[in-house]
Amino acid sequence: MSHLAILPVLLPLVTGSLLLFTSRLAEGLRRAVGFAATLALLPIALLLMSQVADGSYVVYSLGGWQPPFGIVLVADRLSALMLLLTAIVALASHVYAGDGQDAAGPQFQSLFQFQLLGINGAFLTGDLFNLFVFFEVLLIAFYTLLLHGLGPQRVGAAVHVVVLNLIGSALFLFAVGTLYGVTGTLNIADLARVIPALDAETAPLARSGALLLLGVFALKAALLPLGFWLPRSYAAALGATAALFAVLTKVGVYAILRVFPLAFGPGAGELAGVASPWVLPAALVTLAFGALGVLAARALREAAGWLVVYSVGTLLVAIGLFSEAGYAAAVYYTAHSTLVSAALFLLADAVARQRSVGGDRLDVVDSMPQAGLLGSLFIVAAVAMAGLPPLTGFAGKIMILDAARDSGLAVVTWSVLLSAALVVIVALARAGSALFWRIADAGTARPAQRRVPVRTLAPIGLLLASVVAMVAWGGSVTAYAWSTAGQLARPSAYVEAVLGTAADDRRSLR
Repeated sequence: MSHLAILPVLLPLVTGSLLLFTSRLAEGLRRAVGFAATLALLPIALLLMSQVADGSYVVYSLGGWQPPFGIVLVADRLSALMLLLTAIVALASHVYAGDGQDAAGPQFQSLFQFQLLGINGAFLTGDLFNLFVFFEVLLIAFYTLLLHGLGPQRVGAAVHVVVLNLIGSALFLFAVGTLYGVTGTLNIADLARVIPALDAETAPLARSGALLLLGVFALKAALLPLGFWLPRSYAAALGATAALFAVLTKVGVYAILRVFPLAFGPGAGELAGVASPWVLPAALVTLAFGALGVLAARALREAAGWLVVYSVGTLLVAIGLFSEAGYAAAVYYTAHSTLVSAALFLLADAVARQRSVGGDRLDVVDSMPQAGLLGSLFIVAAVAMAGLPPLTGFAGKIMILDAARDSGLAVVTWSVLLSAALVVIVALARAGSALFWRIADAGTARPAQRRVPVRTLAPIGLLLASVVAMVAWGGSVTAYAWSTAGQLARPSAYVEAVLGTAADDRRSLR
């Protein structure tokens, strides 16, 4: 049995624990250890992606306990892609934090690793209870990283987030308990086997558990009306942590995309399509409000937070179609939005550090020593996020529009998606002109401004270069998205790969 699938969980767990108990070591040494562990996740994710690229599944049964009785980790095309995106964003965030943000509070390096532990575990786990466990691990790290550096704004945002997510965690347990009481299992593949056989008496209770689970995932993904906490919280965080947080909402989106097509898909009997009436309308509302939030934002970090909400709405529009074309568009747009959102948070922080008076506010005239470089990076990020050609946002939205053609809400979907895109274009053009066009007179007396080292800006370039690479190798990326969508649309192979290991000790199914 290959142990590769457990390395994305084991490596940050061991590294975070060692860093936690070696807090007296020099900060430079701790930073080097954290960087090495974060960098190592990149080749691990690439190796795992190469193993599942042909359609196989890597199934890892912890302790040799066979599913559905033991803990199981499952890697397929979707989870491998999410691990790769996490590794890229984490590397960029860690390098950016090395310019001093990691020293703004205690235990940054260990908390960073525990955050990666929770994220990677959520992408790999094959059962709902351990999904809950990994959610809690990443949320505990999220709370403390949000508070990193302290300050009244961060404390206020953290209290709000903690209260909401504690409620969400309690509801998650209620949902898991309900489904276990009805089905006798929490293994996702086993749920897909058991749920179609539920009788008419137990199916309504299972439906309640499924809808409660959907509500919890919607909260984690910041789907409105449950997502108003996100812009304020992400805007309050330090740039490096906010960039990593761009992956967190994707965990909630991933959970919807993993659980509902698999366990509550077309073959789920009376519970088939239980999420279909809810996801698409909520996604359209989220998309519209997210675009308006970007337009109303008074600071670049706040705008970046609302852009995360906007991208989540766009992404869930594709998922809410519950079709193979929709899944392909969602996979492609997930990669695009994760990379661009993280880049925008780092860019907003770099702008705030260079402006001596206004910070990242859009209503204050100020100047920047590196306005040309930062402005160029902003143009690339804005074009990608707004969905303008030739970058990935344009291709992703074309895929979503094409997938929505056969939907009963096609007219509404097209109208909202295109109108929201226009609003975002206007909002980003306004933000760019406010920051990089309306600059203060050079003769105006202002406090000394600090140039951000190029090595600190390099992570922004890495993230945006990844977006450009998606365009350069567009055929391969699109083919990967479609092959991933094929696995999601036909979950029987996943079920057989996981549950078949108990019968014949196979670890993959082609």
